[in-house]
Amino acid sequence: MALVFPAVRVLLGLFFLLTGAVKLTDQISAELYQQLKSQFVQFADVFPLKEFGYKPEPGQYLQVVGWIEVVAGALLAFGPQLLQEISNFVLTIVMIGAIYTLLVLKEPLAMCAPATICLGLLLLLNIRGRGGRAKSKFE
Repeated sequence: MALVFPAVRVLLGLFFLLTGAVKLTDQISAELYQQLKSQFVQFADVFPLKEFGYKPEPGQYLQVVGWIEVVAGALLAFGPQLLQEISNFVLTIVMIGAIYTLLVLKEPLAMCAPATICLGLLLLLNIRGRGGRAKSKFE
């Protein structure tokens, strides 16, 4: 059982690394890359900070999210504990933003499932990490 959480952390980190890479280049899947480019046009229209006067350019938005996922995914999977925790937090914010965006666009709930599952796993890792550290202090 002790290996379950590290395995989930590494697999989730690799998942984010891959999804970020797909956003950065058409070399992995040209069709998926083109689909993401068109989706990010819609995503930019409902960007949460739009209410404050900031609307990102869709291509740059796609690139920034891709790089965040690549770097944070790699750190979540292979980084030292502090950087794992920071990347977990960053990816949690990204997933909350993804869910918000999909709900505002009135996408079917099934479209929210991957982001919701990832968010749940990130929160589980965060809670598990805190519980594990607290326990070791009292032993």
